[in-house]
Amino acid sequence: MAHNGIKNVVLVHGAFADGSGWRGVYENLTFKGYSVTIVQNPLTSFADDVAATTRVLDKLDGPAILVGHSWGGTVITEAGNHTNVAGLVYVAALIPDSGETSGQQYEGFAPTPDFVIDIGEDGYGFLNHDKFKLGFAADASDADGNLLRDAQVPVNMAVFGEAVSTAAWHEKPSWAVIATEDNAFDQAMLQHMAQRAGAKITTTPGSHAVYFTQAAVVADVIDDAAESALAIAA
Repeated sequence: MAHNGIKNVVLVHGAFADGSGWRGVYENLTFKGYSVTIVQNPLTSFADDVAATTRVLDKLDGPAILVGHSWGGTVITEAGNHTNVAGLVYVAALIPDSGETSGQQYEGFAPTPDFVIDIGEDGYGFLNHDKFKLGFAADASDADGNLLRDAQVPVNMAVFGEAVSTAAWHEKPSWAVIATEDNAFDQAMLQHMAQRAGAKITTTPGSHAVYFTQAAVVADVIDDAAESALAIAA
């Protein structure tokens, strides 16, 4: 059961995905007694995704752990200033600071040639069909990788140039899950962002889709956050 009064968990997906990939984490946490809500980001603008998350947070009856995967990390960094948010969990996620964009997080770090984005004339991007599994979900089965690839949601690439106003991790305790075979982000970049945010870091074998392929590990970190966030903040 949920501890320390935190019974709510809100899960925020990233770019090129929707909320269905959280199913394993959802089932693990609901079995433990948490009330879990999955945000469906439109991926049309930073403001739209923050608004979608805020609508969910507004409905809660108490404190919550707010969890973001990949681009969802940027979303929760802004939306995490909501009064109902007690702690933040970053899963293979971007963690910008106040005034920074998501795109700036890549500066000075190694490129990731297996994570290939095809951008259309309308400015929306899909992950490359042939590179999808290697870049996004290398540790998934072929069937699961194909499903994630074929169900991907395009993202307005302009979101990566929009800056966070106030990074919630300055005021809220944070945790980070880093997958050692993440082909979307340089490992040094992931460690840098998490360490700068003062996050409690859990490192695990896994791909960028660690939220999907290593759901039990991710759920355990969220459980730890729910047990300790209020005590840390006190």
